[in-house]
Amino acid sequence: MTQQLTLSTARLVAARNAVFIVFAMNGMAFATWASRIPDVKQTLGLTAGQLGVTLLALSVGSILGLPASGWVSQRLGAAGAVRIGLASTAVGQVIVGLGVDVAGERAVVAAGLFAVGLGVGVWDVGMNLEGATVERRLERNIMPRFHAAFSGGTVVSALIGALMAWREVPVTLHLLVSTAVIVAVCLWAIRSFLPHAWEAEEAGDAEGAEAPGGPRPGVLSAWTEPRTLLIGLLTLVAAFTEGTANDWVSVAFVEGYELPTWAGVLAFATFLSFMTLGRVLGTGLLDRYGRVPVLRVMFVGAGLGSLLVVFGNAPLAYLGAAIWGVGVSLGFPVGMSAAADDPDRAAARISVVATIGYTAFIAGPPLLGFLGDHFGILRALVAVGAMLLVALLVVPAVREPEGRRP
Repeated sequence: MTQQLTLSTARLVAARNAVFIVFAMNGMAFATWASRIPDVKQTLGLTAGQLGVTLLALSVGSILGLPASGWVSQRLGAAGAVRIGLASTAVGQVIVGLGVDVAGERAVVAAGLFAVGLGVGVWDVGMNLEGATVERRLERNIMPRFHAAFSGGTVVSALIGALMAWREVPVTLHLLVSTAVIVAVCLWAIRSFLPHAWEAEEAGDAEGAEAPGGPRPGVLSAWTEPRTLLIGLLTLVAAFTEGTANDWVSVAFVEGYELPTWAGVLAFATFLSFMTLGRVLGTGLLDRYGRVPVLRVMFVGAGLGSLLVVFGNAPLAYLGAAIWGVGVSLGFPVGMSAAADDPDRAAARISVVATIGYTAFIAGPPLLGFLGDHFGILRALVAVGAMLLVALLVVPAVREPEGRRP
């Protein structure tokens, strides 16, 4: 009996470590591309609006990948979903590189970004499914740390990207080498994922439970719940605030402050580093003070940080990027947690909140690109502060249930 328990615990620990690695690699895959956005813009001679439309291909791919991932995960398990998502992401990265340095065509880059987005969407759901299964089996709350691993992966990849930009390494070479490393590490890590039978057991347990008094209401009914829609609006603002920095902060530093591309990528890395720090330390703040007070302070900080980026000088702008990163770090995770407060309605409400939140990744890039064409990318970032005012109005919607408040 003891030996069996020890083996089971060891297997869970190995799976936990594998999930950390896969989350980190997912972050690295995203930031590998994002760190070279200023170079891509300059190489292809794109306007801010043209770049925004090109980035839209990545968002569309991700949105389409999310519903497909449910079907893939159900049939092939988390490991199978990650493998398929990884393959699509790798192919897309190669196409992006060839589109920049060989073909020199924006359409080719957009096609590659669509494949990257599609793969990342499937990969994202697969790794979160595995993380949720491991979390339930360990009976400890560790999901926020998995997302911190994602953020840490983006930081490492952004710093590598800054070095590549400084050394003027071709985008194609950078993407090819990074993708090869990411694929190799992921394929090695997912060998330690839990067997698909364990995931099926978890899903069976969830499907077998019913709400008191009969079956649970369907997903569509969640779209009529005011609190759920307000949480979705808050999550949308958080996603817009985070996604805007991911896509545009490096370009804003390069064009707004006339810095070299590597310095713009360092601003991107600064934002990511402090967002990671906020996610690592933020759990304690939430436990001590509660969601509403913490999010109010953080959203105000994110707004002030974004204004420092826009209206400060270069050193103040780097400080602003750091404050912005900390300020936005908890918005999306808290939105997901608030949607799941009622276990009987968690699945339906999370699906609604996620759908609303991910809308920001579709609307954000072209909106900022349009504003950038008229006011410059740096000044266009004022939109972040305006959106955060909306979030401050709806923060009370994420308040914890009565029995769980600090």
